[in-house]
Amino acid sequence: MRIVANFEREKQLWGRNLHFVAGIDEVGRGSWAGPVVAAAVVFPPFFDSNFELFDSKLLLPRQREEIAEKIRKVANIGIGIVGVPTIDKIGIGKATQKAFRFAAHSLTCNCDFYLIDAFYISHWPRENQLALKKGDQICASIAAASIVAKVYRDDLMRKLAGRYPQYGFDIHKGYGTSLHREKIEKHSLSQAHRKSFKLKFLMV
Repeated sequence: MRIVANFEREKQLWGRNLHFVAGIDEVGRGSWAGPVVAAAVVFPPFFDSNFELFDSKLLLPRQREEIAEKIRKVANIGIGIVGVPTIDKIGIGKATQKAFRFAAHSLTCNCDFYLIDAFYISHWPRENQLALKKGDQICASIAAASIVAKVYRDDLMRKLAGRYPQYGFDIHKGYGTSLHREKIEKHSLSQAHRKSFKLKFLMV
């Protein structure tokens, strides 16, 4: 049973006159290929949504796209993208943190508070952020960020499939599926693959 994410945490913060509250989440952290993408979503204070928000992983692609479009119409959105060269250079953990910061900085408002799925944003003051375990399932702004980031990254992976059609990136989005494993075994690694993930074992 899917649980609808709610605005309870945002309402508490809005009630403290913290008007610009961003929900932040990332997509692609565990992928074998392609970038990691983060989204930051800021709804208007005391926003009364006429649509439901869920963790992006619980939605079908068409549902995600429809909800993402509704989010874009009412919210301030920032996107942060960190590509494979940077992931390989600094590691996926630090790359994810970069994506968080890029997403927050690309917003067109000055945020008062940040709600992040699972992680704090490193090197930022803790007093104006909160990491929520399973935040994408319970917190509406984080759920919205998970949907926006997923739709954005899926589109990037479809474009990447145009450059590397032999890998099926449009199907598995770079994740470690059996199909992706078969494609790597057949074609070796591409420039789109994360060499720092030690994927050469797949070619044995």
